[in-house]
Amino acid sequence: MILTYYCIVTMIIIAYLLGSIPSAVWIGKKYYGIDIREHGSRNAGTTNMLRVLGRRAALPVFLLDFLKGFVAVTLIEILKYDDHIDDMWLINLKLIAVFAAVLGHIFPIFAGFRGGKGVATLVGAVTGIYPPVALLCFAVWCVVLIVSHYVSLASMVAGGCFPVFTLISPKVNGSVPFVVFSFVIAVLLVYTHRKNIDRLKAGTESKIYIWKPRKARTDRSPHDPSNRS
Repeated sequence: MILTYYCIVTMIIIAYLLGSIPSAVWIGKKYYGIDIREHGSRNAGTTNMLRVLGRRAALPVFLLDFLKGFVAVTLIEILKYDDHIDDMWLINLKLIAVFAAVLGHIFPIFAGFRGGKGVATLVGAVTGIYPPVALLCFAVWCVVLIVSHYVSLASMVAGGCFPVFTLISPKVNGSVPFVVFSFVIAVLLVYTHRKNIDRLKAGTESKIYIWKPRKARTDRSPHDPSNRS
């Protein structure tokens, strides 16, 4: 039993360390010569990378943040071979690993405990537990982003849908810890975006355009041949 506890503690520490990998900080410094935490919203995450450095910089950051959450939770599967851990305990340990990975992203030990909000890491971690719910939330996120162009709003709406999708999913709605976890995440996403909410109310929140809208040309001369019918 002591060995079981040792393995559990080790896995949770690994989850935190994986979450602490500051992909945005490292990519920004190595390839762009800047600390992303000193620009834009000062968050070390995908959204700020997209806003400051563009899609080429943001995509690898999202993928790495997603993967570190996914791997942190997936590694817990190793514990299912321990006779002292049943299926319910395995789910509970995965939920703890989610919190550890997200905590690592927000307070990364490898980057002076200054990280991001952990949304991409959270999505990756939840995907490692039950992919259908995560994919549904991601679909909601995409739709809201395309319509509103606000990443913060998309994240909060998707987070609000998380407990709803959990409650209607027969494979996980019987797990009380997972249901409680989904509601806690929804509340935490609103809390961590409280400054964004103030900016949304004031109309000062920055918009993100995945595809930049075309600007209408207004500088044509009346004699421009292209104006002729």
